[in-house]
Amino acid sequence: MLQEYRNILVPVDGSEEAELALAKAVEVAKRNEAHLDVLDVLATQQFEVSYSGFVDGDVIYKMSEDVKTYLDNLVTRIEKDSDFHDIDIHIRFGNPKTVIARDFPQEHKNDLIMIGATGLNAVERMLIGSVASYVNRAAITDVLVVKTDSANKLPKKKK
Repeated sequence: MLQEYRNILVPVDGSEEAELALAKAVEVAKRNEAHLDVLDVLATQQFEVSYSGFVDGDVIYKMSEDVKTYLDNLVTRIEKDSDFHDIDIHIRFGNPKTVIARDFPQEHKNDLIMIGATGLNAVERMLIGSVASYVNRAAITDVLVVKTDSANKLPKKKK
């Protein structure tokens, strides 16, 4: 049975792994004539720990504006390089794990999540856990964890 996906979610965070997932998601969306939702989740829990809850609205506003600019630039690049236009960008606040695995796909009826393998090093994965691992286990829809580029080659490690 051939699986066709119609509404694909790609979470991005500025990491190389997330952008590999986005590139592959564009190709899958084109082949399936599917819609692409690109999502960046701003982790609000980091402010509670890092800043003892004393983050004012200006900081949050500036962060969300920076993320919006980043997402707009991604879409512009995709439209130019891939001639793909059925794409929406989204910014959410909260725990990236639950927003990506459950909340967003339920709200937007996504039938596939394509996520980069991890943007974390080994110590960070041990301390906070990988979002990709959690999403793979807990998602309400199919998940494809992307580890390779569009040519199915592992990316070269930065030194």
